[in-house]
Amino acid sequence: MTLIKSISGIRGTIGGEAGENLTPLDALKFASAYARVLMKKSGKKRPVVVLGRDARMSGEMIKKAVVSGLTGMGVHVKDLDLSTTPSVEMAVKGLEADGGIILTASHNPVEWNALKMLDENGEFISAETGREILALVEREDFYFADVWHLGSIEDYPGGYIREHIDAILQLPVIDVEKIKARGFHVVVDAVHSTGGIAVPMLLDALDVSYECMYCEPTGQFPHNPEPLEKNLGDIMKKVKETGADLGVVVDPDVDRLALIDEQGKMFGEEYTLVAAADFILSKTPGPTVSNLSSTRALRDITKKYGQKYFASAVGEVNVVKKMKETGAVIGGEGNGGVIYPELHYGRDALLGIALILNLLAERNISLSGLKKSYPQYFMAKEKIQLQPGMNIDGILDSFALRHLDAKTNREDGVKLDYPDYWIHLRKSNTEPIIRIYVEAQTPDEAKEIAEKTIREIQKFI
Repeated sequence: MTLIKSISGIRGTIGGEAGENLTPLDALKFASAYARVLMKKSGKKRPVVVLGRDARMSGEMIKKAVVSGLTGMGVHVKDLDLSTTPSVEMAVKGLEADGGIILTASHNPVEWNALKMLDENGEFISAETGREILALVEREDFYFADVWHLGSIEDYPGGYIREHIDAILQLPVIDVEKIKARGFHVVVDAVHSTGGIAVPMLLDALDVSYECMYCEPTGQFPHNPEPLEKNLGDIMKKVKETGADLGVVVDPDVDRLALIDEQGKMFGEEYTLVAAADFILSKTPGPTVSNLSSTRALRDITKKYGQKYFASAVGEVNVVKKMKETGAVIGGEGNGGVIYPELHYGRDALLGIALILNLLAERNISLSGLKKSYPQYFMAKEKIQLQPGMNIDGILDSFALRHLDAKTNREDGVKLDYPDYWIHLRKSNTEPIIRIYVEAQTPDEAKEIAEKTIREIQKFI
């Protein structure tokens, strides 16, 4: 059982002892601390907070604890209930709220849940705000409202999903009629979460026919919810059997997008952002941003358009910060997260679907044909479980010293750049592991380097 407290929120497994796992008490404490910081920041005694959740089985229970903490502090809660992370992010500004909380553990298995906390712009809270919330929780420094000043709850049916989709369709770069004319047929894997509500709604608006796998939002994930090839055998088989144009896979909170081509093969989660950026750069020249663990293909595509590419530390808040600093027209993460500032500064799978359907329709090309047009890189992703007492910085330092001939970046863990491949090691923000990313020019080479990296690290441990 695990509880991870960080500047970006709280994430853990459900049940067990408070303070060691994610329990109702932990959820209430963090929600209360968030409310207190929000009051200070907004200058309001009764701030407004938008609240949404994915379909996890623990979601309703955690929501009640969070609502109790928020209303106990005097906050007015606009309850979207079942929604998506990007929809909640957009609702913060759309509903003129002072902040927002999304109850989702994203790609983590069903045993997990989390509180993702947003600022008044619908973006993840800053490191400074996160530290302030953590300090309040550690001190249990709360002062709740009296009976005359308790907060209130307002239900907002629909989860702000329809408004979110309408905003996507109104973007100048989206040619709805061109998408409709292509006559796409799509298979959807929504992993029994809120993507089963949102993705069909978007496809209906675009006149795209579809077959839905695992679209009922029961929260009982039919497979590991991380949209990686090893977890997606069912939809890969279904796309090929049905002759669909492509398969669409989203994680439980719909901020990550993976695609399956018409041959039933993975397009590659890393290439979701590459394709979206290719489309945007063809319309709007400007810089791009991804994190240090993302494919070099985005850098290559950006250079093809004569534009500048920038890399940030891993984490959406870091990518967004770098995008604002550089004036990037598009950015995101290699886990299938697309961020388009013209809509909002948040990873958005629904937006990614619309951009890539538009690209395919405009170029009259298949998904496999599109992939062949991009620089071909292959990634291996591994991890090492952390144990109590491990000196993570020492492990990374020792590894870097064995690779003095590489170009080294220590902004986020250690990244070693070689001419034909790179290795990135970093401590995860969401799980008690060291993540290992390797990208090379063939799958076998990437796998071999990743395995060699694990063997080297195990010597230090």
